[in-house]
Amino acid sequence: MNLKDNYSGALQQPVHSGFNATSTVHDVIKGIDLTGKTAIVTGGYAGIGLETVKTFVAAGAKVTVPARDIHKAANNLKGINNVTIETMDLMDPASIDAFAEKFLTTNDTLDILVNNAGIMWVPLQRDKRGYESQLSTNHLGHFQLTAKLWPALKKARGARVVNVSSYGHQMAPFNFEDPNFTNRAYETLQGYGQSKTANNLFAVELDHRGKAFGVRAFSVHPGSVNGTDLGRVAPMALFQQMGTHDEAGNIRPEVAAKLKSIEQGAATQVWCATTPQLNDLGGVYCEDADVAVLDEGNIAHNYNEPSSLRGVQPYSVDAENARKLWALTEKLTGVAFPVN
Repeated sequence: MNLKDNYSGALQQPVHSGFNATSTVHDVIKGIDLTGKTAIVTGGYAGIGLETVKTFVAAGAKVTVPARDIHKAANNLKGINNVTIETMDLMDPASIDAFAEKFLTTNDTLDILVNNAGIMWVPLQRDKRGYESQLSTNHLGHFQLTAKLWPALKKARGARVVNVSSYGHQMAPFNFEDPNFTNRAYETLQGYGQSKTANNLFAVELDHRGKAFGVRAFSVHPGSVNGTDLGRVAPMALFQQMGTHDEAGNIRPEVAAKLKSIEQGAATQVWCATTPQLNDLGGVYCEDADVAVLDEGNIAHNYNEPSSLRGVQPYSVDAENARKLWALTEKLTGVAFPVN
């Protein structure tokens, strides 16, 4: 078994998986049997999360979907067998604890945890602790959830944790001085960017600590996906500023034609959660159903050319940043996560 770390991007090399940006969940799950496996997918009732749940169930897994909106979840998951819906709000620590406690009373093991739920480009909002909402939802809530589910992940002897990150991590490193915009002006893209950088750093450090127990962690850029509701509250001016939408607020046809379908967008997280190609690898940031390369300034990025939005920033896989974020997150959440 390879027990090397992805500290500072040491393992950020494509494995030549045979898949690419057009590969779908059906391609990457082919030949994989999840019978007897248990999975949790946060946000598993919309967009790529829902597609991930359907794929896992079709491959034989039993899936639990924690949901803030139980009614919407029940509607969207209707008719799908082997799915359990439970209440949970990632911005409410007590509800995370209650969900995990209930799950552990009926499940000894957890084979796959996909930290998929997320919010993006929202106006300044804070949780009850005063923490900025994108950081609270996208990182802090998932850190707490993973910590509380640790006993079941460890018992699975081969579990995988997949953090759904984004190319958006390129928008901002993690701001250790003022993560909650207490003393700086709020900029929603900076908030989103640092929360996605946090997803990457969390995967790096969780894999470092967890691999001795058979738990491997990954972070994922799904790609630019059409038909999700992730950017539903973002002001149109943001999309226009990036050049993806015209003056009338319509997505440019040449951009729409290059976006991934939901089935393609969910492929990388399904691949990370199930492929034997990653049996001896972890802590890596993946895209297009393969391990991404380090972006050391040699990739030209263009927002109206989605295929150019690739690569992982060195600051978001940096060893010192990963350790520092782990300690800060324990402090902010009040949750000790001793991996032992």
